[in-house]
Amino acid sequence: MKIGLAHKRLDLRGGTERDLYKTAEGLRDLGHEVHLFCCEYEVEPPVGTFRHRIPVLPLGRTARLWSFASLGPRITQEHKCDVVLGFGRMLQQDVLRSGGGTHLGFLERLGREGGTRRRLWQRMSCYHRSLLAIEKRQFRPGQFKKILAVSEEVKRDVVQHYFVPADQILVLYNGVDQARFHPSRSQDARAAVRTQWNIPLDAPVVLFVGSGFRRKGLDRLLAIWNSSKLQSSYLLVLGDDARIGRYKAWAETVSKKRIIFTGRQENVENYYAAADVVALPSVQEAFGNIVLEALSSGVPVVVSRSVGASELLKGALADGIVNMPEDPTELAAKLVGSLERAPNSVFRVEARRLAEEYSWQNHFRRLEAVLADVSKKKNSGNL
Repeated sequence: MKIGLAHKRLDLRGGTERDLYKTAEGLRDLGHEVHLFCCEYEVEPPVGTFRHRIPVLPLGRTARLWSFASLGPRITQEHKCDVVLGFGRMLQQDVLRSGGGTHLGFLERLGREGGTRRRLWQRMSCYHRSLLAIEKRQFRPGQFKKILAVSEEVKRDVVQHYFVPADQILVLYNGVDQARFHPSRSQDARAAVRTQWNIPLDAPVVLFVGSGFRRKGLDRLLAIWNSSKLQSSYLLVLGDDARIGRYKAWAETVSKKRIIFTGRQENVENYYAAADVVALPSVQEAFGNIVLEALSSGVPVVVSRSVGASELLKGALADGIVNMPEDPTELAAKLVGSLERAPNSVFRVEARRLAEEYSWQNHFRRLEAVLADVSKKKNSGNL
C-alpha cells in the first residue's frame, strides 16, 4: 500500500512525534510505501520513506494550527495515497489516530483542577478556541473513515464529547521496544545513574518521566514528598517544563537533596534501571508510553486511573493504580506500598511478562490490517 502519515512535526521528542517516527519505520519494514506529510522536520525521516512538507503561515501558533489543519488534507489528497493516517489536528483524513484524547475533555479536567481563573483563560484563549473548532470538525461524519484510540479511556472520551458511534472507534494500544527497555540493564546502569546524581545505592528511588509537569502530576508528587514514610526516598525528575524554575524552587522547600531534576536525557532506559518505582499520577494521559517502558524494564508503576495504560495493569501490578490521585493520602500509600514490594523479584518478573504482550511488531501488524481494510473499502466505494 501507499500510506500517508500526517502530523505537524517529525521529531524524536514528544510522545506523538516518536509514535509517528516508529510507525513510519514499522510500516516501511512491512513492505509498504510510506509518505510523511509534516510542516516541520526536526530529524531526518526514516530511510526508505518519502518526505513532503505542508506549508504553514509563520504568524504564530494559532495561524500555524489552522493552516496545517486546512492545507494538510489538500496536499495528502494530491499524492493519491491508498490510505492516510492522521496523527494530529487535520480537518480530514481516512484514519484519525486519537493519541491524546479530546482537547475538550482535557480542558474540562484541567479546569476542574485549576479553578475559575484557569477556566476563564481557556475560554478567552484564541489558540484553545481554535483547537476546539478544528476538533469539532474532525469528529464530524464524513471527515474520517475510522478512528484509532490508544486506550479505552480515549474511546470513551471521544464518544462522550462528540457522540461518535462506538463501532467506528478501534482501540489499538501502543507498543514498546522490548530490547531497549530490558531488566538486564539494571545491574550496570543502576549504579552508574545513582553515582552520577549522588543517590545512595540502597536508597528507594521513584522516577518521574515527562514534560508538561503539571499535567503529568509532578505537583501531586512534590506535595507528598515530605511525608514521614517517604523521608528516605529520592524523587528523580527526568524531563523539562516551561515553569521548571518554579518546580525547582518548590522542591527546595521540600527537600534540598532528595528531589533531583535531570532535564531531558537520551538514555532514559538507564534511568528506569536505576529506579525502584515509576510514578505517573497524571491529571490527563491518553496512554502513557512510560508505563510500558517501565514494565518492560521490570519496574512497577504507580499511575492515576486517568492514565490510559492503567487499563493494562493486572494482578499485583494493578495495586499501583491510584483512583483519586488528588488525594495525597492515597497517592502516598500507593507509593509506599509499591516501594516495599519493589525488591521482590517476582513482582519485577510479572512487570516484564506483562510488557512482553505489547511489542511494536504486534502493534504494526494490527495497524496494517486496519489500514488495509479501510483502503479496500475506500477504493471499492463502501466507505
